Amino acid sequence: MSQPPTRRKLLRIAAGTAAGAPLSYATPSAYAEAAGPVPPVASVGAAATSLPAPPTWAARPFPLDQVMLGDGVFRRKRDLMLDYARAYPADRILAVFRANAGLDTRAARPPGGWETADGNLRGHYGGHFLTLVAQAYAGTGEAALKDKLDYLVGALGECQQALSEEGSPKPSHPGYLAAYPETQFVLLESYATYPTIWAPYYTCHKIMRGLLDAHTLAGNAHALTIASKMGDWVHSRLGHLPKAQLQRMWSIYIAGEYGGMNEVLADLYALTGREEHLAAARCFDNTTLLDACAEDRDLLDGRHANQHIPQFTGYLRLFDHTGEEKYAAASRNFWGMVVNPRTYSLGGTGKGEMFRARGAIAATLGDDNAETCATYNMLKLSRHLFFHQQDPAYMDYYERGLTNHILASRRDAPSTDSPEVTYFVGMGPGVVREYDNTGTCCGGTGMENHTKYQDSVYFRSADGNSLYVNLYLASTLRWPERGFVLEQTSDYPAEGVRTLTFQEGSGRLDVRLRVPAWATEGFTVTVNGVRRQAEAVPGSYLTLSRNWRRGDRIQVSTPYRLRIERALDDPTVQSVFYGPVLLVARSQEPQFRVFSFYKDFTLRGDLADSIRSEGRPMHFTTHGLTLAPFHLADDARYHAYFHRSEPVVVFGTVDSGVPNRARGDGFTFLDVLWEQAPFATSGRFMQAVRALADAWLSEGLFTRSERDRVVEAAGRANLRP
Repeated sequence: MSQPPTRRKLLRIAAGTAAGAPLSYATPSAYAEAAGPVPPVASVGAAATSLPAPPTWAARPFPLDQVMLGDGVFRRKRDLMLDYARAYPADRILAVFRANAGLDTRAARPPGGWETADGNLRGHYGGHFLTLVAQAYAGTGEAALKDKLDYLVGALGECQQALSEEGSPKPSHPGYLAAYPETQFVLLESYATYPTIWAPYYTCHKIMRGLLDAHTLAGNAHALTIASKMGDWVHSRLGHLPKAQLQRMWSIYIAGEYGGMNEVLADLYALTGREEHLAAARCFDNTTLLDACAEDRDLLDGRHANQHIPQFTGYLRLFDHTGEEKYAAASRNFWGMVVNPRTYSLGGTGKGEMFRARGAIAATLGDDNAETCATYNMLKLSRHLFFHQQDPAYMDYYERGLTNHILASRRDAPSTDSPEVTYFVGMGPGVVREYDNTGTCCGGTGMENHTKYQDSVYFRSADGNSLYVNLYLASTLRWPERGFVLEQTSDYPAEGVRTLTFQEGSGRLDVRLRVPAWATEGFTVTVNGVRRQAEAVPGSYLTLSRNWRRGDRIQVSTPYRLRIERALDDPTVQSVFYGPVLLVARSQEPQFRVFSFYKDFTLRGDLADSIRSEGRPMHFTTHGLTLAPFHLADDARYHAYFHRSEPVVVFGTVDSGVPNRARGDGFTFLDVLWEQAPFATSGRFMQAVRALADAWLSEGLFTRSERDRVVEAAGRANLRP
């Protein structure tokens, strides 16, 4: 499918031109942000107002301010983004809004990137920044962050009022708020295409989402008023349009991208109860794809990934309010079309912002995989699906994407003038991460990513009788409704014992511990030092039911093991993991590195026979290269995938001389043999070799002579550790 240039490409073309240009000013100003914030135009609430949980949610999240991150790499990454939130000037964020409203910009320049004086997406970054500061405040309680957030909201309210009263031209409805005139929305209704216009409703979503976050996370009542008026404006524009026109609009590449407009309007409806807001949310049904996904028909090949992922979180929210099963079925099926069939080892998806064919992993590796925005939205969709159905697969994916993509997307260096986050994360050989992304979509979601790590560590059941421990991050949960304070100490993502201690509270509670799908080496649980004998199945939850008391302690031990994961379309293209952690080879080479492991295997059949510890935590060496955890975010070139070459059936130092042929699914003789490891004795090993050699003979993959040579070589090999 031929597509216009990606937004990322246009950004590169435009870099260094208008990005830093100051705006024209409505009036000269002596006011600068350094003089301190002005009071908002309306009073703000004193406490956060969480979104009400719908009855369709069997599991429910805890507010951000009830889960505090403990010491570790997640908090260190978060603190880097907190410094940016504290230091970045609010007036620069507001400049494009004030200019559009004819207000004094206070000599501030817009941030740059796509957030420029004439950019067709200007204003989106300001919405993300609202969410950043709201989340930062929820996670820290810092008064200065609350003051900054209130200042931003108050200024946006002034812009909305000025547009309504003095706009030239005046918008079609007094609720309009944007950083550009209403023209883009009018042109979209005439099917204008990108890049004539960009994504006007995408920008609208970011602003509305930021305002709702300011309200629900920081108690700013004025933010809800502004967002409610915006919702009225959306309904006034779209509520009367025919469904066929809406469908055509939402099918336009980029221009029809609306982010999570259906989600934010459904959330607005939950807060206001106004039917216009729910009706407006339903205007964003992207009918063709919605119906196909509801019927489990995969039409994703060639579609823009991040244009469509957030739509399905919105459909789930519409299911919450309407009960229409089509919305829920479409969201579940869509998730299954992306996770696994279109997911790279780090948890990201997409090639050059686009979905590709099912299973096309090895065939699409390059420097433009895994748009970070897309993973942001897939994690959001996964947690919302879990609220409805407590399938551990949702949290297994969440852990993968959070640990290996999101955590890896923030450079490990301080900056107060750039978010220092990734856009694409290449999965091809010898690529490098590129950071910064001020003003881009991934710069915006990137700001949010690192100030909400705690949002899915714990969930509770709807009746309050169960606690889901989804992630093993160092953190403290405060659950005032039950009187519990639970502290988790952990070095995650490093290997180690995770300890959960009841610091306060007592009472009956089912603690549901996630047993990760990768935990094949065991999952040991002790309560107050006594081992629990319950079976722990990888990819499930293990439930501990008892009357808990202050001081009770749960310890979880899950040994990590080196393992490989194969690309679906070419099993010889593989990644290496250590437990949940993606390891990448540090190498400048632009071609796939070729690795061979089986020749080093002993009876235990462990990659540790071929990949040796380097002496630093989670660092290894193989074939003369260092394997490092991908979440260490630097400028080194890396290989997330390698090419596996095992051409001949070899056992230790004994070479059979027989080609290591593959069967129809791409798995070779040695692949299938070592999948059966460990072997308790040499005799068990020989039984497996004979049985498999006979199978290869019967399938025509070995001749009789080759079968005998393989068995004879195995008999001569000494594979005892």
